[in-house]
This record gives sequence, C-alpha cells and structure tokens, in this order.
Amino acid sequence: MDFQNDRITIAVSKGRISQSVQPLLEAAGVGPLSDMYKSRSLVFETHTPNVELIVVRSTDVPTYVRQGGADLGIVGKDVLLELDGEGYYELVDLCVSRCELVLAEKQNMDERSQNAERKARIATKYANTTRRHFARKGVYVEVIKLYSSVELAPLCDMADRVVDLSQSGETLRSNGLKKVETIASISARLIANKASMRLKETALKSIARNLESAAKEQFSGA
Repeated sequence: MDFQNDRITIAVSKGRISQSVQPLLEAAGVGPLSDMYKSRSLVFETHTPNVELIVVRSTDVPTYVRQGGADLGIVGKDVLLELDGEGYYELVDLCVSRCELVLAEKQNMDERSQNAERKARIATKYANTTRRHFARKGVYVEVIKLYSSVELAPLCDMADRVVDLSQSGETLRSNGLKKVETIASISARLIANKASMRLKETALKSIARNLESAAKEQFSGA
C-alpha cells in the first residue's frame, strides 16, 4: 500500500486490544515498527509510509475518531454500545478480544429475590447499555455506576446483580456470582470518521479490506 497523498492515523485501544490486534495490523501491512504492547510510546510509525498508529484509552478511541484526531479506530464493541454512534461508521468486526457482556447475580440468590427483578439494583460500568437492555424488556431497575471491581457490589450488598464483561466466567465464579444471561457478544471493531471516509475513501477502504481479510484468516484458523 502506498498512500502518498493521504496521511492516515489509526487510534488503537490500550491494553488487551492493542496486543491482540497487532498481528492483524502486521498482516494488513500497517503493523507498528515497534511493539505497541511493550513500548511506552503513544505514537508509532508503521511499515506503510504515511500511516501512523496512536494508542489511547479505550473510551477515548471513539472521541478521537469523531473529532477527527484519527481517521480509523480499533475499539471494543462494549465501548461503542455505550455511545450514540454519531460521528463514525462501524466498518469491520475484527474477531479478536472476544468476550460477552453478561448479567450476573449471586450464586445463592433465592427465587424470591430473582422474581423481584423490577426493583433490582444493577451495578455496572455500562450504565447506558444496561438501562436500554432492561427498558426493552419493560423492566425498571436502579443502575449503580461503577468504574472497576463491579463484582464486589453484590458482596457488599450494594447491588443485587451486575452487568460486566466475562470471557471464561472464572472471575464471576471466584466472587460467588453466576451468569444469568448474555446481553451482547463483544469483540474489537474497526470504526471510521465520517468525513475521512469521504475525503480518504480509497485509502481507508483498502486498510479496512486488508484488516477484514486478516481477521477472517485468523478466525478460520483459530
């Protein structure tokens, strides 16, 4: 790929996603010249001239894309579900960093408490997603916004249930919780700034196609 006329910036979520997506970036020809996961740098040149990667907090990726600080972004679907979707297009499911957004409760929660769902207190960092989920079911719940250690809330009698990410369920079980239902399947997604898609359409679609092909190849071989 050669984007001599277009400078492309791709925002990538810090942490687990940056690590899992790096092989896809390499396969797509836009891999970083140094390891994103190990380096403290926030800006990385890539193997393709005029394409750079920036590493930012996951919740900031959509903001960088919407505000034009980045043309493309790679972020978890859980972050996108919390937003309104304005200012960016969701292009590709990259099929990495897969997990579930689940509703969980105490393993010893009695049937009477379960039936009192209309008054349930739900602890979560995904307040908007949780409210929409229960609103669709016609169920009123009190949502308690937390930013970490959500599983502690039922143990401290702050909440009856939690909504959180779960990959294997081990963290839930270790804290005396069990999954009640899956709210959404989560994975890393490629998003694009709407204006950039008009002005740099050829370049961005080329990167998106290459990433999609790399994701499909990796997923089929998993």
